[in-house]
Amino acid sequence: MLALLLTLALMAVALMGAVEVWSLERQRETEAELLYVGDQYRLAIEHYYYATPGAGKTLPNSIDDLIEDQRFPVPVRHLRRAYADPVTGAAFDLLRNGEQISGVVSSSTKSTIKRSGFSHADSAFEGFETYNQWRFLFSPPVSGRAGRRSQSPQSPSFRPPVAIGGKS
Repeated sequence: MLALLLTLALMAVALMGAVEVWSLERQRETEAELLYVGDQYRLAIEHYYYATPGAGKTLPNSIDDLIEDQRFPVPVRHLRRAYADPVTGAAFDLLRNGEQISGVVSSSTKSTIKRSGFSHADSAFEGFETYNQWRFLFSPPVSGRAGRRSQSPQSPSFRPPVAIGGKS
C-alpha cells in the first residue's frame, strides 16, 4: 500500500512538471501567432496606404476598410479577415492617428517569454516585458523619407493588394 502511495505521489510530481512544460510551450505558440497576426495587420495597413489612388495617401478608418476596400471599381482585400488577438481571444486594440488606424496592439498585460531575437520588422519589441508593449504599427513616410518598414510599390518586398473575386 505504501509503495502504491509513493508511486502515485511521484506520478503527480511528474505530471505537474509536464503541465508546466506544456503551458510554457503553449505560450510560445501564442506569441508566435501574435507576431504573425500583428504583422498581417501592419502589412494590410501598409498596402492600404500605398494603394490609395492619387497623391494624398491615407490610412484606413476601420478594419472593414482593410477587409474590403471600396475605393476601387472592384473591391480590394488588404486583409483576409479580422483576426482576434491570440493572447486574449478578443479584438485587438486599435492604434489611431486621428480617425485613421495606424496599427494594432494586444490588450494583454501578461508577461512575455520572448524578449529578444525578433525579426527585423519586430526589432522594436526587444526588451519589452508585456504583450501590450508590442505595437504593430505602420508609420507612413515623412516628407519623402521612408519610415520604419515603409515600402513603396516599387520595393521588391511590396505585395500588391488582391481584388475580391478576381485575380490581382
